Amino acid sequence: MKYELYYWPHIPGRGEFVRLALEYAGAEYVDVGRLPEAEGGGRPGVAKMLEAAADGHTPFAPPILKAGDIVVSQTANILQFLGPRLDLAPKTEAGRLWTHQLQLVLSDLIVEAHDTHHPIAKSLYYEDQLAESAKRAENFRKLRAPKFLGYFERLLSGKDAWLADRAVTYVDLSMFQVWGGLNYAFPKLMARLAPEHPKLAALAQRVEKLPGIAAYLLSPRRMPFNQHGLFRHYPELDE
Repeated sequence: MKYELYYWPHIPGRGEFVRLALEYAGAEYVDVGRLPEAEGGGRPGVAKMLEAAADGHTPFAPPILKAGDIVVSQTANILQFLGPRLDLAPKTEAGRLWTHQLQLVLSDLIVEAHDTHHPIAKSLYYEDQLAESAKRAENFRKLRAPKFLGYFERLLSGKDAWLADRAVTYVDLSMFQVWGGLNYAFPKLMARLAPEHPKLAALAQRVEKLPGIAAYLLSPRRMPFNQHGLFRHYPELDE
């Protein structure tokens, strides 16, 4: 199976969670948004997929994954689809549901991190919502980030444990990306929180060393965090 991933070419964003799964598994895929526009890529290529009928199931927004005749959208939904196909999900139905549940919790954390710099509207610039961002970020630093990270820390029963199963699943790869994003956006906060969450810190280090991931991180395909994505660094929002 050769997959097609449709996501905006200038940010890692939510598309990166899908890329990590595909890269870890060594799956063959085309990152359409990062192809030249002359080859059907770029923003026009992604926009075209958004306008396609897809048998009446038109996606709302990227990321979008095309697998043969199947079109899947929404990050957690894509990963739930890919998990069994890439050997990144438990074998049992209960295990797969649990993994999906954890991915949805991570999705909530991602939204809360994003909303520290865009608490009112995505259509407004950060500079248009400074006061609201300061309040939202303070709440995130003091309450929300510790609550989410504390929950995932408690799920890791041992030193070398994974979050959802005895083996690595897509939710471990997603946690690696979230951990990195939080360190990019809130370096001072994470300097304080990391020692309080040693199992999560160790998990992120283990994921980084996985063969498929380690090779991907060194490749030009890996896009760095930047000031246009989900995780943005504004020093005044950090501690």
